[in-house]
Amino acid sequence: MSERFRLIFLKSTGTEKSLGVGASPSHDPEETYSTISPSSEVVPPATFSSQAMLQQAKADLKHSDAKVRILAIQYLGKVDPSIALPLLQEMVPDRDPGVRAQALSSLMRLKDPPVGALLKKCLRDRDPQVRVAALRGMFKRRERIDLNLLLQLLSDESPRVRRKLATLLGWGQREGVLPILTELSKDQDAQVRQAALVSLTTLYPEESEDRLLKAMNDSDPGLRKWAIAALEKRATGP
Repeated sequence: MSERFRLIFLKSTGTEKSLGVGASPSHDPEETYSTISPSSEVVPPATFSSQAMLQQAKADLKHSDAKVRILAIQYLGKVDPSIALPLLQEMVPDRDPGVRAQALSSLMRLKDPPVGALLKKCLRDRDPQVRVAALRGMFKRRERIDLNLLLQLLSDESPRVRRKLATLLGWGQREGVLPILTELSKDQDAQVRQAALVSLTTLYPEESEDRLLKAMNDSDPGLRKWAIAALEKRATGP
């Protein structure tokens, strides 16, 4: 029954190929499972009751294969929040970073207040993909994020986390983020610098002009080309 349940779930969500032989269980869920919509529904054959599928998902949370645990977590993200919340919370300390990240991605869809505190705690996870998932969750849930916490992330050891921070800050106006984005636009990583400049030009078009001019002489050729194109677009207007 367990294999049939997984096959049904894989086909219904379009993840059959992404979890094939040789797939890594530690990919960022935002990338690996991007085909899964939060609103998509699993519609199993009549031979599988929702209760039977739930029981199988619960059992799969203890499976030795991380890919199977991830599938179970994805399924739980679509059931009643009162049932899913405690089960998903139990998976946050999982030994596999891909499982931890997927647990956070499923939890962030729930409106329960404890989830916000859990996401904040996971910003200190040892794996960058989990920190990215936690950060993304806080922004998607529109959590009130202390500026001191954002300032701490400026020195995160992972460029991936810093780049995600730069991108998320561009989602909307937040008081006090201009100096944070300005600092990120000077980051040692070119992709972080560009992400910060994109957010700066979106939120603060006038204040960002000086940073764009400096980016024309950036050490990264791709960023130089982008900055020149951005300035030319400004000069010619919409």
